[in-house]
Amino acid sequence: MAPNAGLAALEAEIVACRRCPRLVAWREEVARVKRAAFAHERYWGRPVPGFGDPDATVMLLGLAPAAHGGNRTGRVFTGDRSGDWLFAALHRAGLASQPTSRSRDDGLRLQGCWVAAAVRCAPPANRPTPIERDRCLPFAARELDLLADVRVIVCLGAFAWDAALRVLASRGVRLPRPRPRFGHGAEARLGAHRLLGCFHPSQQNTFTGRLTEPMLDAVLARALELASA
Repeated sequence: MAPNAGLAALEAEIVACRRCPRLVAWREEVARVKRAAFAHERYWGRPVPGFGDPDATVMLLGLAPAAHGGNRTGRVFTGDRSGDWLFAALHRAGLASQPTSRSRDDGLRLQGCWVAAAVRCAPPANRPTPIERDRCLPFAARELDLLADVRVIVCLGAFAWDAALRVLASRGVRLPRPRPRFGHGAEARLGAHRLLGCFHPSQQNTFTGRLTEPMLDAVLARALELASA
């Protein structure tokens, strides 16, 4: 099966997933009740697949879709403040065709990168359980199998860092002891891949200055440097 066909088949499987009763109930409740600002919109209310360039050399891995972001629009990091930061930075790095990500049909194209979440459904309080994480991680492992050119995984936050370690271990990569620790700018070489840590572009990080635009730009520049080495 060609890579594009394989990714399309995986996307269809992800979107139809109902493995986690708590997440299914929450994502559908949010989609039914809606936020007042989006009351006129039809929410996606399903698992959110990854998207981007099938020939990507860099993968960005987040935590989970936002309740009124990806769970509303159907595209990860789309329609929320975290996405505003992330895609503006990807555009500055030459990885995105435009600096904004508003909807699935807004014309955004990624070049050289793929964006996904460790957990594909919006979780209550943005906190997936360990069981929900583990049920979802095989999707990321299969995605990585299909994205054969990916060399660098940028982990947006500690949850994504841990998830990436688990994904690589499931693919037969032997993890060092002690395990590599997350930090902004942290790096780890694991088999054929490099992990690169980055604070998540959430409002609690961007509003407080814990994550700045130059910090995010530097991580993406380093990711491109590692991917081309």
